[in-house]
Formats: sequence, structure tokens, C-alpha cells
Amino acid sequence: MNRLTFGELAVKILQESKQPLTAEEMWEYAVENKYDMLVETKGKTPWRTMGAKIYVDLKDNPETPFIKIDTKPKKFFMKELQPVHIQAISNKPVVEEVRQKVYKKPLYSERDLHPLLSYFAYTYLNVYTKTIYHEKSLKRSFTQWLHPDIVGINFPIEEWESEVLDFGLIHGGQLSKIYSFELKKELDFTNIRKAFFQTVSNSTWANEGYLVTAKILNDDEFMSELKRLTTSFGIGIIKLNVEEPDSSEILFPAKPKKDIDWETVNKLCKENPDFSKFIKRIRNDLNTKEIIREHYDKLYTSEQLLEKIKLY
Repeated sequence: MNRLTFGELAVKILQESKQPLTAEEMWEYAVENKYDMLVETKGKTPWRTMGAKIYVDLKDNPETPFIKIDTKPKKFFMKELQPVHIQAISNKPVVEEVRQKVYKKPLYSERDLHPLLSYFAYTYLNVYTKTIYHEKSLKRSFTQWLHPDIVGINFPIEEWESEVLDFGLIHGGQLSKIYSFELKKELDFTNIRKAFFQTVSNSTWANEGYLVTAKILNDDEFMSELKRLTTSFGIGIIKLNVEEPDSSEILFPAKPKKDIDWETVNKLCKENPDFSKFIKRIRNDLNTKEIIREHYDKLYTSEQLLEKIKLY
């Protein structure tokens, strides 16, 4: 058989099964029928890759063959087959569902969003994250905007050969990419400049810095200002989706910096024990060529995140 993309494999599975499936259920179907051998690369969580490809297609492709079924967890189906199933799957009237979304206000805190960001960072950026607790830092007025909410590391351990890693360590090559994330519940005209420049201050030391939010003002003028700030300062914007974790997205990518500001890294290590442990962990993992996941933020499935985050 010819090789397939994850999108093509999803179409094949949904057409054959003739029923809505989650991304994980689709991958189970693929394994049972030995279709998993048809894709070039699977990684450790191929169902997440498949789900991500479908979400991107739904967002960017006007002629996408997929539809999303509003169940928990979310399922996908084919447009051509939808009349048979859609009405049966709906659990409540559309008007009532819209009414609930409009009139109920979110109650989650910024820290409630940390697991959601960790899931997105690992799934879509291959980044392991570590929460930096501000309350553990030394109490000094000049460190107010020094600490990011979350830091992250992208390792080459799984992609590079062992001898290449050894060579890079000996010669001081950059073997990883470090990320800085600042989280806000929402962004609008009342807080965008303060939030943005706080992120700039917190992220000067990292290879990439992101301002992350779960709610963003849907306004052309606001988005234009956000794009201007991003272009000028290189800070990226991530939009988390608390109802559908797999449809979280990078609205504006960060501008990568080649070099790390080691002076600021050193200062952060002195000011905060969480950050100090994070830096030590990176060195240990690179030396042993083994990533100890337990030393980073816990990863939840998208289904577990829906239960964990208090949406309303």
C-alpha cells in the first residue's frame, strides 16, 4: 500500500467505520487493521498528531471533508456521512447550548490554565514545561517582572544520534531550545499593553517567548494592535481553548532568538528555586540522554483536562 498522511488515514478510517470517532479511537482502529504502518512517522502519541491535523484542516481548509461532533470528548466524522448521525448524537437543543455559553462567565484562574498550556506545549511544540511559582521567589521589588509563569524546554534527545549529542556537549553547541510563557485569563484593550510588556520583560532571556490567554477580544482593531506588538518585539501569542484543548492554537508565532541571555538565567536561578531546578534538570537529561518526565509538569489527556478545568 502507498504511504498516507495522517489526514488521509483519518478519512479512510471514518469512511470505513461509518461512525464518529475520537482521534484516539481512530488510532485504535488503525492499529487493529494494521493501517498504522501506512504513515511515515508515528511518534509516541500518534493519535494526538492525527487530532491536530484534523483540527488544522477544519480551521484552514474551506473544503475540509471533516466535521466536529459536539460530544465529550470531541469526535470527528465525514461531511458526506453526517445526516445519519448528527441528530442522534446531539445531547441538548442548540439554542440552549448557545444560551449557556453566552450567559455564563468563566470562573477558572490563571493557574487553572497551566495544565492546558503544558498539554499544548508538549503535543504541538514537543516542549516539556515547568511551572515557576512566584511565591517561592525572593521578595524583592526589582524582581516583579523577572519570572515567567511557565518555562519550557525542547530536547533533541529523541531526534539526534548519541554521538552528535556528545559532540555538542563537548563543544558547547546549543542542544535545546528554551521557552518562556506568560499566562493571562483574557486579553482586551484594558490590559494588553501591560500584559505584553510584562511578557517582554519575563522572556528576554529565552529562545522564544509567548503571551498565552484563554480569552481574546474578537475585534479587528485589537487584533491589528496585537500583530503590531508581536512584529515589533518578537513575542508570540497562544490562544488556549478550555472547551476543546486540541483546538488551541498559535495566533502569532514568536521570533526565535539564537542566543540565551545567560546573565538573566543566572539571576533567575538565584531568585527562584523552581527555575534553578529546571536548569539543573536540563543538564542532567542531556548528559544521561534520558528525559525524566516526572520532573516536569504533569501531562493530562484532553479528556482529563475537561474535567480538571472549571469552565463555568
